[in-house]
Amino acid sequence: RKGELSAVVPYEELREQAQTLARRLQSLGLLRGARVALLADTNPDFMRFFFACQYAGLVPVPVPASIHLASRSVYVEQLRALLVKCQASVAVVPPGFLPFLTEAAESLDLRFIGSPEDFAKLPENMNALRPLGFDELAYLQFTSGSTRFPRGVMITQQAALNNLSGIIKHGLGVRPSDRCVSWLPFYHDMGLVGFVLGPVASQLSVDYLSPRDFAMRPRQWLSLIAKNRATISFSPTFGYDLCTRRVRQEDAAVLDLSSWRIAGAGAEMIHHESLANFAQALHGTGFDANAFMACYGMAECSLAVSFAPLREGLDVDRVDRDHLSERQVARAVLNEGGSEDRSRVSSFVNCGKPLPEYEVQIRNEQGHELCDRECGTIFLRGPSIMSSYFGDLEATKEVLSSDGWLNTGDIGYRVKEHLFITGRIKDLIIIKGRNIWPQDLEYLAEQQPEVRPGDASAFSILGEDGEELAVMVVQCGEFNGTEGGSLVDRLQRMIREELGINCCIELARPHTLPRTSSGKLSRSRTRQDFLQRRDRLSSNESGQASPEEARECRATG
Repeated sequence: RKGELSAVVPYEELREQAQTLARRLQSLGLLRGARVALLADTNPDFMRFFFACQYAGLVPVPVPASIHLASRSVYVEQLRALLVKCQASVAVVPPGFLPFLTEAAESLDLRFIGSPEDFAKLPENMNALRPLGFDELAYLQFTSGSTRFPRGVMITQQAALNNLSGIIKHGLGVRPSDRCVSWLPFYHDMGLVGFVLGPVASQLSVDYLSPRDFAMRPRQWLSLIAKNRATISFSPTFGYDLCTRRVRQEDAAVLDLSSWRIAGAGAEMIHHESLANFAQALHGTGFDANAFMACYGMAECSLAVSFAPLREGLDVDRVDRDHLSERQVARAVLNEGGSEDRSRVSSFVNCGKPLPEYEVQIRNEQGHELCDRECGTIFLRGPSIMSSYFGDLEATKEVLSSDGWLNTGDIGYRVKEHLFITGRIKDLIIIKGRNIWPQDLEYLAEQQPEVRPGDASAFSILGEDGEELAVMVVQCGEFNGTEGGSLVDRLQRMIREELGINCCIELARPHTLPRTSSGKLSRSRTRQDFLQRRDRLSSNESGQASPEEARECRATG
């Protein structure tokens, strides 16, 4: 029930329960390293089965408990895609999800599917447990992005333990008196590694709130921190935004957040204004803005890459926007001046020095390493890097070199070893903390009779409210009039149903989408062209666009 404690699990009890489940897993006669799909609901059963897999020499695969979809059929289809991709031998879900799993697993060769209650009926195999070794996979994590084209990140025991050591010692400076609170989903790297494995490795107590409960009642997150005197809790920017909108003046009067020493921010681009608004809204609760800690990481690196310094709050670098855009150099602006000057300034948050285990390079398009304040693609090498994408050699070769360098796909620059992230070259669209892959949007467009394969390009822009907005430019023969409007309406409805987001759709004439020299669609150039058209329309003094521009942009919604 709302706000009530549902379970208490001491670590000693968790270990005993996991070992019992491991012996039941052994009774299934699975090959070592077989994948066990676990629906990552915020529930003790997930943790019991996750660690049971470790003891039994099997690889747990967390899968989303909710993909923000209104359609049952779409969820079943995407759950099936994950089961197929990871070649699961076993799948365990809470009883309420069993009908979805049964339908998703139909005709698949799984040894066992069911709920924890079903699993408890299996006999225990009392042979000695053979836990996973240092060089074996600890888990397989699907990147929190494409649900139609999932990629499974392979993380070994060694990689996970190295990253956890860096997080505990160098990132958070964990103390024996620390206590954690988390609402982050267990299928996300920050939720899984940061707040499931991290507390176990450091033997800290942790209190969980489900993502669903947080979204409905974000004040519960703050209340839990205050009630249990928690010291460490993280959230993407949108979580702080949600609290700012929901916190009432009377809430601030009863909340005591003075214990919160690390208020981490990561998992998406960090907007310093949002965090400043959060601190202002909680003025009087004892919350200290110096608790804010920006961090940078990704599933391909187990979790964490860098942390800003402890107890220093947010360090914001203000740079000349035009200089950065035109020369790819982040030239610092020492004095913002008036409002006209501020419109020419971009602000980026310091994500700190990389953990000691990492080598970091910022490279240009030619692969040459860049100097301080020169902006380029971030490359990493170290013992926490993934070994591969599961069953996807080509995708692995695209990002991981033979000598161990990972192309993160993220763009940024360094200042005296501190990392500043400016964007994501990967084309990933992040809407309120959710990762949306452009190919998922483009796929929906290409299924329409008016659209051919390769005739849609999706990306994101900053909306007027400072939040990311998904945009898709679709080229087709009928790009205006009734038929064009019908296509736009149909696509927007399908996108809301399948992905749970709003998307701006613009129709364009055939053969107008920009392409690379190899013939591939260029999303970055499509985005640039879209922004230029929008700027021309908004800056037209008479408020009247040219007939061509008006016709192209008319279908945008």
